[in-house]
Amino acid sequence: MGDRDRVPNRLVKWLKSGKGQRCIIMIAFMAVPLLLLVVFTYLPFIKMFEFSFYSMKYLGERHFIGLQNYKDVLTDKEVMNSLLLALYYLIGSFVQLALALYFATMLSFKTKGGNFFKGAIFFPYLISGIAMGFMFRFFYTRGFVLDTVLSWLGFDPESLPYWLRDKGVNNISLVAASVWKYMGQNMVLFIGAIMSVDKELYESASLDGANKWHQFRYIILPSISTIIVLNMILSITGSLSAFEPPYVITGGTRGTSTFFLLMHNMAHRHQKVGKASAMALILFSLIVIVTIAQKLIFKYGFSDRNESISRKTARMLKRQRAKEAK
Repeated sequence: MGDRDRVPNRLVKWLKSGKGQRCIIMIAFMAVPLLLLVVFTYLPFIKMFEFSFYSMKYLGERHFIGLQNYKDVLTDKEVMNSLLLALYYLIGSFVQLALALYFATMLSFKTKGGNFFKGAIFFPYLISGIAMGFMFRFFYTRGFVLDTVLSWLGFDPESLPYWLRDKGVNNISLVAASVWKYMGQNMVLFIGAIMSVDKELYESASLDGANKWHQFRYIILPSISTIIVLNMILSITGSLSAFEPPYVITGGTRGTSTFFLLMHNMAHRHQKVGKASAMALILFSLIVIVTIAQKLIFKYGFSDRNESISRKTARMLKRQRAKEAK
């Protein structure tokens, strides 16, 4: 009995100690997020995986059909065409990153009205996707804002295309709206990374005759490579799951229906929950594959070059400090 009484006493004593209290707080703070993650992420994902093997609606009987849903998705021409539309958004994501990096580099240093331009470029990201869709729906409508501005610049209004009807330009118009909305988010991330670079590097580089382009290439790019990779992953995965612009602006008509929009219609409009679940898992697999491929490319394709650039920058700074010591 004595040994049995000692165990609870030791446990109570440990729980009252500072170490025990810290452990209790850590477990309490971890338990709630983990519980929410399991309930609202992992369990629904497992159920979706299960549903992908059934022919089913939200209500009613389920019929197990194995891999038939996956076969139907992969042989559906409309689904394959929607995946090709991701190329428009993929190209747009690279344009978006290039513009964001350009503005971030310009606005990271002393610029007249810099705070205003930062706020103006970031503001579209704060707008709801639904509100943004309605804005651009009227912006692109025949005879409205865009056509009026182009007519002021000397274009013949009658020769302008229907921005949301002509299949040659409607997807480009939707991608432009997406770039306008999300460029500010990328820019803010780039600015935060650029501001963390040691200013002594710029000073030593300028004393050695480096111009702004050399500073950007040999100092800024290697220093923010991690943020560049992060933004590229976010942009590419976003291009594969584009939804709001085609859903609100065109409703997916005239060849603008993306994979994510088709999946939404399959689940909620046609009540084909099993096939929609298979589409979701295929999209998830594509995003994982693209993310891994991108990480490997940056790890093995650019790491050596970034290391050599970093060594050049370090030697530049070392020479400058040696001059100051003399």
